[in-house]
Amino acid sequence: MAKGPNHIGIILDGNRRFAKRLMKKPWEGHKLGFDKVKKLLRWCTDMGIKEITLYCFSMQNFNRPREEFNYLMKQFSSAFNEVAESEDVHKNHIRIKAIGRINLLPQDVQDAIKKAEEATKDYSDSFLNIAIAYGGREEIVDAVKRIGRLIEDGKITDKEITEELVQKNLYTGDEPDLIIRTGGERRTSNFLLWQSNYSEWIFVEKMWPEFEQEDLVKCIEDYRERERRFGK
Repeated sequence: MAKGPNHIGIILDGNRRFAKRLMKKPWEGHKLGFDKVKKLLRWCTDMGIKEITLYCFSMQNFNRPREEFNYLMKQFSSAFNEVAESEDVHKNHIRIKAIGRINLLPQDVQDAIKKAEEATKDYSDSFLNIAIAYGGREEIVDAVKRIGRLIEDGKITDKEITEELVQKNLYTGDEPDLIIRTGGERRTSNFLLWQSNYSEWIFVEKMWPEFEQEDLVKCIEDYRERERRFGK
């Protein structure tokens, strides 16, 4: 039976559909989703989970309607600024890291991300990775570009390219033990394509805003009942 997990990834899906069910605007679902993330951090801290990677905004999400996009960006800016000063984050020494093509985000969101990362850069007890402007294929492409520049600069040769080198040049090389997707969909949706090669997956019918602590507990219990063979 599996131990842990030490690192979980979560695809936060279903905010808009949950809002539609309540006959509310899409961004009202996003607000509920942001509020649920705060609770998730406390649940994971209490359960001893050391690392969380949250899929919050994909590259494809840039195509959302302008009004919804602007609302999301305001929420992200506010959330990162809040995290930088969060009593729980500092008390529990949680290091914050944003992963993705951060340069594509509005400047105020980039500034808020830098503030949160700078405020927590010396922490190593727990880790919160926010996948924003993120795509798994894009991450691998960017890693290949970095390695290509190393070859161009004469720092390595193509014979030195290994899995370890590729992983080192990803936004994050950390591999989640468990990935949870809410919202009832059963797709990986371009999330941590390299890192999830041996992750356990659990798909939850509930929309993200209605995900509760008992749901997380059930996912952890399910994970611990599995036998992880890693291809053996």
